[in-house]
Amino acid sequence: MLDPACSSAVAALEDDPFYRSITEKFAGDITKRRTALAEYFDYSIREGSRFGRTVHLAENSYGVSVWSLPQPDDLYAQIVKEKQAFLQVCLGATGARNYKQILEYMSKKSAAVVAGDAWYLSIVAVDPVRQGRGLGQQLVTPVLAEADSVGATSYLETFSQRNVQFYRRLGFTIRASFREPTTSADYAIMVRDAKPQ
Repeated sequence: MLDPACSSAVAALEDDPFYRSITEKFAGDITKRRTALAEYFDYSIREGSRFGRTVHLAENSYGVSVWSLPQPDDLYAQIVKEKQAFLQVCLGATGARNYKQILEYMSKKSAAVVAGDAWYLSIVAVDPVRQGRGLGQQLVTPVLAEADSVGATSYLETFSQRNVQFYRRLGFTIRASFREPTTSADYAIMVRDAKPQ
């Protein structure tokens, strides 16, 4: 059974260049594409619960955020290996390849901008029908408060100019922008230093 927030994540993020690229195999079949995305989000939410943080809204189906926290190198390698195996099944060879190429490119760029011990906000999704009500902030601020309490820097990557304004209100600033070659789309790396307690 999929996490209840998966349908909201699909509706909110299916047009994002990253998610379009990893579901390229299903470009001609929107039902299969959305099914694959829902399975991808479910896996990512479970992964975040195990190795990072996840936050659901009070009504679980309305939205979710997923964070990745730093892990020892051997554990991180195992997480990557398991995810690649899942992606081959869920997204097919093309989607898994695109995912790997995008991740490798973006990881190299972020490593030059953000310290390796930073907390990574990988997914924020609110049902589009319920956006504009402060729900996105509810998904992000609990983990930002936790990061502040331990002095951790947080960062994210976004392809959406609209999202830039949202994240700025939460204290993130653009540190760098790049054109990601697999998607041929521009994205920003946004960073938030820990706030003193």
